[in-house]
Amino acid sequence: MNRRAFLQASAATAGLSERLAAGAPMPMTTLGKSGLKVSRFTLGGYHMAVQGEDNAIRIIHRAMDLGVNFFDNARIYHNGKSEEIYGKAFGEGRRQKVLLMTKAEKYSKAEAMAELEESLKLMKTDYLDLWQCHQVSEHKEVDQILGPGGSLEAFVLAKQQGKVRHIGFTGHRDPSIHLRLLAATDVWETIQFPVNCVDPHYLSFIENVLPVARKKGLGVLAMKSNAMGGIGKNQVARIEECLRFSLSQDIDTVVSGVESTAQLEENTGVVKTFKKMTRQEMTVLLHRTKQGPTGSKVETYKKKEGSAMQPAHRDGDPA
Repeated sequence: MNRRAFLQASAATAGLSERLAAGAPMPMTTLGKSGLKVSRFTLGGYHMAVQGEDNAIRIIHRAMDLGVNFFDNARIYHNGKSEEIYGKAFGEGRRQKVLLMTKAEKYSKAEAMAELEESLKLMKTDYLDLWQCHQVSEHKEVDQILGPGGSLEAFVLAKQQGKVRHIGFTGHRDPSIHLRLLAATDVWETIQFPVNCVDPHYLSFIENVLPVARKKGLGVLAMKSNAMGGIGKNQVARIEECLRFSLSQDIDTVVSGVESTAQLEENTGVVKTFKKMTRQEMTVLLHRTKQGPTGSKVETYKKKEGSAMQPAHRDGDPA
């Protein structure tokens, strides 16, 4: 067989594999003590809106066709446009078929409640399945969240009022932030942080936060499996390896951003055909990733080595 014929045959095989994966059932799991039954793949709310509203709605509807039932978002994504897109995409009875989450960027009670009301309005729903305190990055933010009039009061109140079913928090800069929030209260039901094949080499969430979160029974949402593109850009690992590694950790679901239905189908295909990495496979992969760029050179959202004073990365900032 010549090279052209080989490539054509390989492409045909890959296309067949994708079609077979598309028809396969989506693996489901329980999101910790929240009790929510969620797909192992969660559609990220930021990237799907990068190419415009029509494209985003196509991605959302295709995700539902592929068995995805959990949809991520945040108040600040595209200045509320991502939430507005959800409001349009989940009309015609679709809202009752999915689990919606969004996140509040503000850390005072009054501001967080105001953000919640705006989120509900834009998404055209009267409740959220999950509301999370978004990208907590600094210890001073933790102080505000937990202090008098802090946003923790808003999260507890919103749940009491039935505006949200479950509550949690997210972040990507410093594991010590997550550990403080976990130690302060048992009201959190979910937690979201980076889980990828370079994380163990620097300020590791996998090593420092994941065991504590699991001991407390929280649902774990893995994000940044490709380190916001840093892993692929630096040729550290392939996308399939990234997703397999993240799914092989003790997590519930991977939040993945895509910008096309083709990317969506590729990523959900990996999830649907997932086989957990063996200890040997993970050891080999981590040995390889340790040889290349590590730390904030790849995970640009983490606190930079030896520089505690630099501004924290916020979602939507350039990588």
